[in-house]
Amino acid sequence: MRKDPLVNHQFYHVYNRGVDKRNIFGDGADYKRFILSLTLMNDEQDGLMIRWRNYKDSHKDASVEEFLRLNLGERKKMVHVIAYCCNSNHFHFVLKQLEDRGIEKFLQRLSTGYTMYFNKRYYRSGSLFQGKFKSSHLKSEGSLLRMAVYVSCNCEVHKMHQAKNYPWCSFPHHIKKAKNSFIDDKEFREQFRNIKDLEEYAKENVEDFQMRKQDEDLVFE
Repeated sequence: MRKDPLVNHQFYHVYNRGVDKRNIFGDGADYKRFILSLTLMNDEQDGLMIRWRNYKDSHKDASVEEFLRLNLGERKKMVHVIAYCCNSNHFHFVLKQLEDRGIEKFLQRLSTGYTMYFNKRYYRSGSLFQGKFKSSHLKSEGSLLRMAVYVSCNCEVHKMHQAKNYPWCSFPHHIKKAKNSFIDDKEFREQFRNIKDLEEYAKENVEDFQMRKQDEDLVFE
């Protein structure tokens, strides 16, 4: 258990990367498996991934949403996923904890389940992630908004992909270009009058993050 337990109904930036900075995603199938886990691991009930696989065997065309609606009833999520981004060797989340140890339990399930999948697929063993996840408390509305942009546009902060066209981040959902049923971003999006304002805020902050990162890289050259 963590030395300082995370607080219910508070927001946190949560992140981790591959051990020895190794890639944790090899191709699109890996990203899709990780994203599937964001839905199926985020419930008080455990074992939903196994139940989904069994259901899929007899219902080839079924969606995850259909499976949950017909087989689970009312969801009891442990966290709200406000924002996320998956890059080749690390991931970021902004999460709101809904129950005691909700973030801890969610990340433990997610990391364990994905590591088992990854090791089996790539014929490896041992840890995949660099220890326990790291977290920081977002104590103000301003820090929540800024960190939600940093996380959802992290691929763009690193100048790898334009966030609005990147399938493995939440930014397309925030601007209503795509829809991800596992994202609960109302408390982020409702702070903006419209999508244009959100996009402008994101653009300004991404540019600032890029400049700060460039300055840091210069310092350590």
